[in-house]
Amino acid sequence: MSRILLIDDEKELVQLLRDELAARGHEVLTAYNGDDGVALAGRQPDLILLDIMMPGRNGFEVCRAIRDEVACPILFLSAKQSEADRVRGLTLGGDDYIVKPFGLRELLARIDANLRRERRARAADAADSRAWLRFGKLGIDLKGRTVRIGDLPVELTRREYDIVELLALHRGQVFSREQIYEKIWGYDAEGDSSTVVEHVKKIRAKFSAADPRTEYIATVWGIGYKWNRR
Repeated sequence: MSRILLIDDEKELVQLLRDELAARGHEVLTAYNGDDGVALAGRQPDLILLDIMMPGRNGFEVCRAIRDEVACPILFLSAKQSEADRVRGLTLGGDDYIVKPFGLRELLARIDANLRRERRARAADAADSRAWLRFGKLGIDLKGRTVRIGDLPVELTRREYDIVELLALHRGQVFSREQIYEKIWGYDAEGDSSTVVEHVKKIRAKFSAADPRTEYIATVWGIGYKWNRR
């Protein structure tokens, strides 16, 4: 269910749209003038239907007033048909412009399309946020396999990055040198866990060059290493 804010001074139209949208499972907030619409926008709707010609504050003024406070799609509903009005509405931050009179099926389809687009954008933002691990100044891009401390990239080798990612993804968990070696190099690799010690030394030196006051990898004496930041 989505929350839709309808701002229009045509009461019959508002009633029609409210009934149709409610029947589709949406929560509908209604305002018959711009001032009330601005107030209701504070309830963070998922989509706003906004008339332009209203008493008091018109739709353009409402859009200008709320655009920085709400991120949802704004669809203008207006009898103003000129290209200049369309351009003005979209320039002010509107996402669509529908001319009155309009077909109800088309309007509902445009509402659904804008809500779908918004859901996809939010899902993409969520995916992007999951692709990053952040620990104070340090950020790990899991997709790009890169590490930054503040604005400085930390140049890690493939094995060094693999160790950092392993420890950071399991922050607080202690891994022995043998466990790290087996997970990064594999069970059948030629070598031994002493190479883990050398790699950790190099990682620490690179981290310290960018952030000398912070210890990201802690030694657990007699056991191994753990990620030291939350």
